[in-house]
Formats: sequence, structure tokens, C-alpha cells
Amino acid sequence: MKRMLMTLAAGLVVCGWASLAETIDTHKTFRPQEIKWGPGPAGLPAGAESTVLYGDPKSTGMFALRVKMPKGYSIAPHMHAGPEIVTVISGKFILGLGQAADHAGVEILPAGSFSSMPKGVVHYVFVDEDSVIQINALGPWDIDYVNPKDDPRLNGAPEPPKSQLYSSEHR
Repeated sequence: MKRMLMTLAAGLVVCGWASLAETIDTHKTFRPQEIKWGPGPAGLPAGAESTVLYGDPKSTGMFALRVKMPKGYSIAPHMHAGPEIVTVISGKFILGLGQAADHAGVEILPAGSFSSMPKGVVHYVFVDEDSVIQINALGPWDIDYVNPKDDPRLNGAPEPPKSQLYSSEHR
């Protein structure tokens, strides 16, 4: 029985990597000066810019999304339906956990830092200098605010056309 379970587990791992390999069909590179920024995702407060480096955050599958946030930017307490991997590319990302966005007990993540956030964990963000992060996850990506009043999609602002939700300059 133990051998059967180990064989099954190994098969699942191999199949998982095989399906991941199927999604990577073209070699792509981006130099910082080649990145084309567009409006941030509709679920983020105004002021952010973003670009999709790989995949499509609105669709099923792996993606890489860069988000540029100006000094003073913040994202109210929220969560995601799936796990989220964040790498700080430049600046400083201030990450807090919990339903109240306060500066007590936050983690300050300088450039080069990495964070893995399980699905459903409530967190919030402060940015006290211009910063860029990269989000890697499996789509579709979503953001659910603890307080609906914090959701920019519900505050009467017109949602940008689908073509402008993310910069989709792909090579």
C-alpha cells in the first residue's frame, strides 16, 4: 500500500510538471527599459501601473505580473482565492497581516525580498517609496477586500476597457 501511494504521488508530481511545461511555449526575455507599463489591475487602487510579463492573470494558468506603486500607495486589507508569490524588484514593500491596516507589526521587505502568501490570508500593503513588485501565481487572479468600501471596482469609478486592465505587450 505504501509503495502504491508513493507511486501515485510521484505520478502526480510528474504530471504537474508536464502540464506546467506545456504552458511555456516560447522563450521570452524583458530588459527593464523594454517593459511597457499600463494601468494597474481594476481591483487595485488608482495610481498603480502594471505589465504582464507572462501568461494572463484573467485566465487559467501561470502568470507573472509586475506592479509599479508610487510613494504613499496602499492597498487595504484583502485576500486572494489562490496562493500568491511576491518578489520585491525595487523600492520597499511594507506588508501587514490581518483585518486592520495599521503600521504595528508589519514586515518591511526591501528590494530582493520574497513573500509567499497562502490563499485566503488577509493582508495589506503600504509603500513609502516608489516600488515595483512581481506577482507570480496561477490565474485567474482576484482580489477580495475585507471591507467592500475599499474595493475600487465598487466605488463608482468606471472600469477601464478589458484591453486596458493590464498592459499586454507580449513578444
